[in-house]
Amino acid sequence: MTNKQRLDLIEKYIREHKYADLHTLADKFDISLSTVRRALNELEAANIICRHHGGASLVEEDTSSTGYDFITQDNRQTEQKHAIARKMAELIEPGMTVMLDGGTSTYTVARALVEKRLVVITNSLPIAALFGEVGSSETIVTGGTVYSRLGILYGPACEQAINRVHVDIAVCGCAGMTPEGIWNNNSFIASFQQHMINVCDQLYFVMDSTKMGKRALSLVTELSDKFTIITDKEPPAEIAEPAAKAGTRIIVAPPSRIES
Repeated sequence: MTNKQRLDLIEKYIREHKYADLHTLADKFDISLSTVRRALNELEAANIICRHHGGASLVEEDTSSTGYDFITQDNRQTEQKHAIARKMAELIEPGMTVMLDGGTSTYTVARALVEKRLVVITNSLPIAALFGEVGSSETIVTGGTVYSRLGILYGPACEQAINRVHVDIAVCGCAGMTPEGIWNNNSFIASFQQHMINVCDQLYFVMDSTKMGKRALSLVTELSDKFTIITDKEPPAEIAEPAAKAGTRIIVAPPSRIES
């Protein structure tokens, strides 16, 4: 395969999927990570893609999302989030109905799900746009009031809409986890999540390990056996022990390595 053919294939893949991480491209085209990096550098120099820590996305995709603070301001723990998202995606089978809330971690999960044929319900405008562009899933957007800074829908109309549905899996982000439970720093999202808990068969909170031991504005739910945590590192004893006592399952998905 010539370098030009490789660049064309990688560009085509990113145009179709809007985002790709280094490991996915390496596996897809059976090439080394260093070769992937060189290809992405060339595509970035041509102003086709924008490099991120651990992957790349289309320039126009980045431009379209710059109004959303939760995407543009949170570039921390990127590779950890992608490892968590890949593990979450492994647990979601084609044909399932999945509900995703708004936030950087669930947006990363959404990117990992774009190739699966699903029914997706969300209050996140960026997630809805992502699935709408890919077109492989049926996407249902809740009603509600637009909170444009976070790119979410919220309020009574939003919560009434999700109370009328049932989903196989609900995936939530969060701002922290303590022995008291799961926390979120936005009361609108916390309220939405509390309604999500009542309409799903399986509930997952996805969070990178920096959030362990942190409290935030709103307590979403106490620790219980009704949900599972997916994170990138074993939690400290002061979190692990109360979680085990409450029956909260914790799945650890460490990143294979940190890529730049």
